[in-house]
Amino acid sequence: MNATEARQLPLKGLKVLELGQLIAGPFATKLLGEFGADVIKIEPPGTGDPLRKWRMIEDGTSLWWHVQTRNKRSVALDMRSEEGQGLVRQLATEADVVVENFRPGTLDNWGLGWEVLSALNPRLIMVHISGYGQTGPYRDKPGFGVIGEAMGGLRYLTGQPGEPSVRVGVSIGDSLSALYAVIGTLLALQERNRSGLGQEIDVALYESVFAMMESLLPEFDASGQVREPSGSALPGITPSNAYRCQGGDYVLIAGNGDSIFKRLMGVIGRDDLANDPALAHNDGRSQHADRIDTAIQRWTEERPRDAILQALDDARVPAGYPYTAKDIAFDPHYLAREMIQTFTRPNGKPLKVPGVLPKLSATPGRIGDGGPTLGQHTDDVLDELGIDHETRAKLRQAGIIWGLHYA
Repeated sequence: MNATEARQLPLKGLKVLELGQLIAGPFATKLLGEFGADVIKIEPPGTGDPLRKWRMIEDGTSLWWHVQTRNKRSVALDMRSEEGQGLVRQLATEADVVVENFRPGTLDNWGLGWEVLSALNPRLIMVHISGYGQTGPYRDKPGFGVIGEAMGGLRYLTGQPGEPSVRVGVSIGDSLSALYAVIGTLLALQERNRSGLGQEIDVALYESVFAMMESLLPEFDASGQVREPSGSALPGITPSNAYRCQGGDYVLIAGNGDSIFKRLMGVIGRDDLANDPALAHNDGRSQHADRIDTAIQRWTEERPRDAILQALDDARVPAGYPYTAKDIAFDPHYLAREMIQTFTRPNGKPLKVPGVLPKLSATPGRIGDGGPTLGQHTDDVLDELGIDHETRAKLRQAGIIWGLHYA
């Protein structure tokens, strides 16, 4: 990225201090960093963020790390020590935003809570991400994403009827919470433009999931009905399901719009269903979901997947199939929209990574560097605070700060 492009990043000049680890907090700061924020990531000396060792490891570093930590500066600093806490307070004094995802009360015990930091920097915005939020009877319970997904109502609905629920397959609770954290940050920045003051943002994993649950609660309140798992179908929205093809593949067909339903029925040769007044609208179709799904299944199981998709595309019926990582990596639409990008790792090897979202026409985000080494920027950041070389050397000797170049 050249200097002109760098000036166009919409969050250029915003300083973000990341005190979190693993997924939710770091994912939020990743998004901010992609649009120009200067993200300073605090990691424990010696070990660093545990994410460095999660999932597939190559050359001692998680491949996930190169996505989650791009555009960040790593400072290895012991926040459990008084000296380290003093350094964090200095950093927070100059920061616009602090993002943390420790258990509630942890930072207060270290002298790094909201009351302390906001007194030092009234313009500070502090984002808390935790399992259950900063208040309430569950506040002090440990909470990871999967627990938030369960309490938020999502886990109960995943899987086949009568079978144990299954996991979505990614850390969706953490990622949703990160998105709400970013939304909250941008809202707080807008308010600070008016008032000049910062504020706290309280994001709970279970609430982020619960917010996605559509009509789950009002349906129960109005009728006492508890929504149950439904496999690949979407109850009350018909037809929208997965259908087996010839050869064992599956296609996903969403024919639930009124006019789309008629076109779909025309493709499968069921004009009787297309013209049935009882099926003209979704509420009627949902009362006959099994009948409609059976008709579609009989048609798909006699045809290969590609032929089905072509026929449905020609009729302008939304359809697709479950993509694997391989499908994504080589899909022409992904490539055309620059959602598959390649950068060169420190070991010289190229690595495909997801592109940046959302897409801004005038000030798009950046891929940037693919994750710093542990403590790579410790000296640079502390030098910016005005801490001289001699003092840094003493801190390093005491184990308060750390960097690979000085281990």
